Amino acid sequence: MKYIMIFLVVICAFSCSSVRVNYDYDKSVNFADYSTYNYYPEIQTGLTDLDSKRLYNAIDSTMQLRGILLAEEPDFYINIQSSSYVKPNNSTVGVGIGGTGGNVGGGVSIGVPIGGANLERELIFDLVDSQKDALIWQAVSLSNFSENNSPNTRERKLYEIVAKVFSKYPPVPKNTKKK
Repeated sequence: MKYIMIFLVVICAFSCSSVRVNYDYDKSVNFADYSTYNYYPEIQTGLTDLDSKRLYNAIDSTMQLRGILLAEEPDFYINIQSSSYVKPNNSTVGVGIGGTGGNVGGGVSIGVPIGGANLERELIFDLVDSQKDALIWQAVSLSNFSENNSPNTRERKLYEIVAKVFSKYPPVPKNTKKK
């Protein structure tokens, strides 16, 4: 019984991940050819100036750790777009009243929402080949956020998002050949 409870707690922890990311990339691209980057000219992230600066710092440190350098004439550009929306609350409590009389039945149910509205932020990271002006890699992240967070919390959250987004860059094609 003890092992079942531990297993359920671990499964719940992984299923409730705060940052979710979907990836896509051009399979014909050799990502080893890309060693320099810069941000797309006239980028409009949709974030506040302070959050944009925090995001750029997180990306710069992540790229530097991967050996990819910021350059005036880069191999690829990074474009970032964001949007925020209120996530519908799916948690409700049903209160019902019912009765029967002979062969007749009836009932009334009311759904009462639990908790407040959740804000979600979608960040889209596009990597664009600077010579071909072609999209080569994309990551779309979804995460909860609060506009009332402290600057430290905002920075920590953006670093978490960037770490998760770039954890699968460069992509490693799955070997489809069976041995």
